[in-house]
Amino acid sequence: MLQKMVGKRIQEPLTAIAQTLSRHKITPNILTLSGLIINSIGAYLYYRGYMVAGGIIILFAGLFDMLDGAVARAAGKASKLGGFLDSVVDRYSDFLIFGGVLAYFARNGDFSMTILLVVIMCGTFLISYVRARAELIIPKCSVGLMERPERIIVLGAGSIFGFLNAALWFLAITTHITALHRIYYTREAVKAARQ
Repeated sequence: MLQKMVGKRIQEPLTAIAQTLSRHKITPNILTLSGLIINSIGAYLYYRGYMVAGGIIILFAGLFDMLDGAVARAAGKASKLGGFLDSVVDRYSDFLIFGGVLAYFARNGDFSMTILLVVIMCGTFLISYVRARAELIIPKCSVGLMERPERIIVLGAGSIFGFLNAALWFLAITTHITALHRIYYTREAVKAARQ
């Protein structure tokens, strides 16, 4: 959703940066793995209770997530395998980030927030799983409010501006709404194709 709203506005500067990186032999895989490493640092900061620093780090890592695909296109190296690997690494990053927050609450004995993080992680993984399964039977299933950039922005903003708990409750609800929306969208698309 966010990509549709701001995609055209950031496309030109993103392409320019991607072309510069490509000229300097920075590959999409380097950017993807760098993002994973930076997210690992963010996860550790969350675990240690440095919420503002964790939020800043995961938002910074998000830049790498935007650039890896742009560099692949700029270098003419975009491929289905590259998209697959990027998606897998994104799931590892999601696990690390939300796992870091979960570990912080578990370490501090906050049972209700620990359970809430389990709910968020379930919703987060269902969003991508439903899309992957849906796209075996329909061409595209990228609908819904809480795609990965939105989730990272909500978590990062909540961490930086001091409304982390509210952000987590919001994510717990909206990740599952997004997964259910994708299930409904797929069902309707299949029904429409049969008519």
